Amino acid sequence: MGGRAGRMNPIATALAGHIESWLTPGEPLVVGLCGTQASGKSTACAQLAGHFTGHGLRVGTLSLDDLYLGRSVRAGLAERVHPLFATRGPPGTHDTGIGIATLDAVKAGRAVMLPRFDKRADEPLSSREWPLLEGPCDLLLFEGWCVGARPVPDNILAEPVNDLERDDDPDGIWRSHWNAHLAGETAELFARIDRLAYLRPPSFEIVHTWRCEQEHGYQAVDGAQRAAAAMTDEQVARFIAHYERLTRWIMEEMPGRADVTIQLDEARSPVSVSERA
Repeated sequence: MGGRAGRMNPIATALAGHIESWLTPGEPLVVGLCGTQASGKSTACAQLAGHFTGHGLRVGTLSLDDLYLGRSVRAGLAERVHPLFATRGPPGTHDTGIGIATLDAVKAGRAVMLPRFDKRADEPLSSREWPLLEGPCDLLLFEGWCVGARPVPDNILAEPVNDLERDDDPDGIWRSHWNAHLAGETAELFARIDRLAYLRPPSFEIVHTWRCEQEHGYQAVDGAQRAAAAMTDEQVARFIAHYERLTRWIMEEMPGRADVTIQLDEARSPVSVSERA
């Protein structure tokens, strides 16, 4: 399947050959792509989808973000469990049931409507607006900030990792709950992944820089309404603090078991690609 990789960015190009080697005719393949916020995973998936579609394959894309519970549902979770669950992101703020049903349909070779989430409205789109993926599917690209993640060990969960945990979750109720969800329903979702690729950042601190650049880009190109909704740098810092503990654990744990790990530099360019032995 050579010939078109040159149209893709370096991340997608680095992944294309691996995905090609994983494909088996007649067998749907679900590839998970894990990467921090603003690491380039969504762009890579879009380019890979175009690449493999151009070679005659039936390809779909799904983001973990498309499985978010809506604002009203999370408000109930925040009231019942912990106020920090009002913010979407951690395990437990996704509709894992819909995700599991979607991946099961893909694996069974059936046509399926792919869930989509409206971040501006902070609610899932109506199922009438979901795109149809005809079956049987050859390849589903499933990307997200913690796709394929495993639970944080209990012995390192107790000590707060940042001010958010120290001030807003001093008893560890929030992080213990999402970690348990990661070991339960979220693990069931991730078990449907056939192959896992990981975009490893050079540091956690760079995530703030990347996400701020993303927000500044919204302000520059998306018009007054989107610019008004964009986060300030300080809001970005608080937002990504919700993700810090699990992101740091993924950085430590996932390279040892992902099928392929792409180490990124501060410019999001691959500096090394390693395969699982």
